[in-house]
Amino acid sequence: MHITRYTDYSLRVLIYLAAEPERLATIQEIADSYDISKNHLMKVVHQLNKKGYIETIRGKKGGMRLHMAPEDINIGILVRETEQDLNIVECFSSKNACKITPVCGLKSMFNEALKAFLEVLDKYTLADVIRGHHRPQLLRLLQIA
Repeated sequence: MHITRYTDYSLRVLIYLAAEPERLATIQEIADSYDISKNHLMKVVHQLNKKGYIETIRGKKGGMRLHMAPEDINIGILVRETEQDLNIVECFSSKNACKITPVCGLKSMFNEALKAFLEVLDKYTLADVIRGHHRPQLLRLLQIA
């Protein structure tokens, strides 16, 4: 299973904001921290705001922060909401042109694997990602003072 850059960046933004949940952060500082494009993050942040994961505050002293508690942000749900296509094989798609689909056992195997993948992610929240002894290292690595 491969997640898109969009989902990866969504997770990174949320991790960054969860590291210091009361602090306002800008798209530019998150982009700089991860050494990724600000332009890529703009769409991600817009969608995270629309979905209620973050809140944005406009103005000179504006920025963004989590709108939900890290404990309330389920990783499996986030992946489902940010991945546009979970069709890991062609036969999952409405555009399936594979001739052997009616007799192939792979579709059910891949469906079972995808279900298991998402069930594992459903067990975790953003709080689990940043929990405990990793937080000081996370702050240092992200260069959050």
